[in-house]
Amino acid sequence: MLGIALPVLLLPMLGCQAPNASAGAAEATKPSTQVVSSRLGQVRVTTIASGLVHPWSVALLPQGGFLVTERPGRLRRIGADGAVSAPLAGVPAVFATGQGGLLDVALAPDFAASRRIYFTYAEPGEGDTAGTAAAIATLGARSLEGVKVIYRQAPKLEGSNHFGSRLAFDITPTGSSGGHVFISQGERQQRMLAQQLGVLQGKLVRLNLDGSVPKDNPFVGRKDARPEIWSYGHRNMQGLAIDPRSGTLWESEHGPRGGDEINLPRAGRNYGWPIITNGIDYSGFPVSEAVGTSAPGMEQPYHVWAKSPALSGMAFLVNQPRSKWNNSLFLGALADASLIRLTLDGDRVMGEERLLKELGARIRDVRVGPEGAVYVLTDEDDGKLLRLDPPR
Repeated sequence: MLGIALPVLLLPMLGCQAPNASAGAAEATKPSTQVVSSRLGQVRVTTIASGLVHPWSVALLPQGGFLVTERPGRLRRIGADGAVSAPLAGVPAVFATGQGGLLDVALAPDFAASRRIYFTYAEPGEGDTAGTAAAIATLGARSLEGVKVIYRQAPKLEGSNHFGSRLAFDITPTGSSGGHVFISQGERQQRMLAQQLGVLQGKLVRLNLDGSVPKDNPFVGRKDARPEIWSYGHRNMQGLAIDPRSGTLWESEHGPRGGDEINLPRAGRNYGWPIITNGIDYSGFPVSEAVGTSAPGMEQPYHVWAKSPALSGMAFLVNQPRSKWNNSLFLGALADASLIRLTLDGDRVMGEERLLKELGARIRDVRVGPEGAVYVLTDEDDGKLLRLDPPR
């Protein structure tokens, strides 16, 4: 499912105004709470902030508060009291058309000491071209400092869809940083590029934290392949998370009409798009390049949906033995307007529950706080940051 939102104008600077949003600081949202039902009991949902324009990603700050990206090209702080800052200066120009714009944001593994953040965005190129990019910067009081682009999808292409993009940092068995960052992206709706190792569309990439290429990446040394590539044959990856229990990387991506899937991407593996898929074209006919749901040398999805919920952000709630939601994987769903909770037994998916259907809102991102609360963003003109307290 594409998860398409209405186009917005290309905004060259973070402080530029969107049509229906002030570039200045917003007043604090008066907290409001409602109760929704779940299989395990009632869930309290608190609106922390509203008035956000198509928010795309939220990062939880260790001293309280949040960083939130808005797709038109703004990065904002939100206080624990719901106060929304003016846009932070220093964000690069973004291609804010179709599904493009300012996308994921994540705190560096050493954020407490370095104040460094990572973010992804659709970067404009010559003419009407664009591609997914990733950058690092130091978070200042009112601006980003020392912005450095560490990754650019090549080549840049025309079109306004399938940019991805999420970030995830690997961890060692002891839970410390593994020293690498994974960056997801899409195939920019040029399907067969996902199978071509000489380009970066439709690839999951793995870099060192400074943006250099790890020497043990699977295609290093091959003249016909980009060394950044970790895995390939992906469509449009908008969910990426590390399981804190095992260090395993999980990835979710949009299928076409049906066939949204979760993968556990392994080095050098081909995940099949568009040669194999569990979906069909939006026309209702089979995907023209597809040979079926399986083919030699191509990986099967770890979990698949016959009807696309349009998967977005992803987060684990684990190591919380007192929580009724312990050992869950949460995924935002855009088309289904829900928060999907998968119950896990180790890596096995044992069941599924869909939450927040009462809200009727597209869920763009989901994160889990250290105290076990779940935070979600709704993808709307009047987007909201919500906190969910698990049932007791």
